[in-house]
Amino acid sequence: MKPVTKRILALAVLFAIAVVFAYPIISKNAEKLKVYNPADVNPLLVTDSLRNTTSGHTIAPFHLINQNGDSISDQLFKGKIYVADFFFTTCTNICPIMTGQLKRVYDEYKGDSSVMFLSHTSLPETDSPPVLKKYSLRFGAQLPQWQFVTGDKKEIYHLARNSYLAVKTKGNGDKNDFIHTENLVLIDGQKRIRGFYDGTSTDEVNQLIDDIANLKEENP
Repeated sequence: MKPVTKRILALAVLFAIAVVFAYPIISKNAEKLKVYNPADVNPLLVTDSLRNTTSGHTIAPFHLINQNGDSISDQLFKGKIYVADFFFTTCTNICPIMTGQLKRVYDEYKGDSSVMFLSHTSLPETDSPPVLKKYSLRFGAQLPQWQFVTGDKKEIYHLARNSYLAVKTKGNGDKNDFIHTENLVLIDGQKRIRGFYDGTSTDEVNQLIDDIANLKEENP
């Protein structure tokens, strides 16, 4: 083999090796999920005071009560990837579909301590811990990974509107206020929003499953 041919072959081999080692880095960067701030989403989902916020938005601290009657806070989710949603147990249209789709995500990551689920009732006045417990068991949810929570209505509704940016309606959480949304919201280990998904759509929930895997790669 001629010296020139050997050099060309050697360069080709080195280039191939470089591509193999560089691909995971390139691929990882290409798949990195967007960080959502209020300015990035539908203005109808954002209160006026937050509408121009372009950076630094995170989920606010909270204190709620889970299906076992235990008090939990945002500290339980510190450093965790989690999916948040809003439902109520007597809903007969989108909620059972949404929770059923969320169960698919739960089953995919069941036992993975880095991934959690947080389902808030939008009817805390009727969805007591025992009611939530019964509902959670319908979907095979196990603590601590999947938390079904109730609590102060104003706090839950404020979280839905001002932290998770999950509902379009405006209100203050009083007795006449009501929220109902199909949105599933993906939160990363730094309490930032990384995705919104229609919980009644199989395709979008499939994307959620993939996006959680991408977040795990982003912060192993």
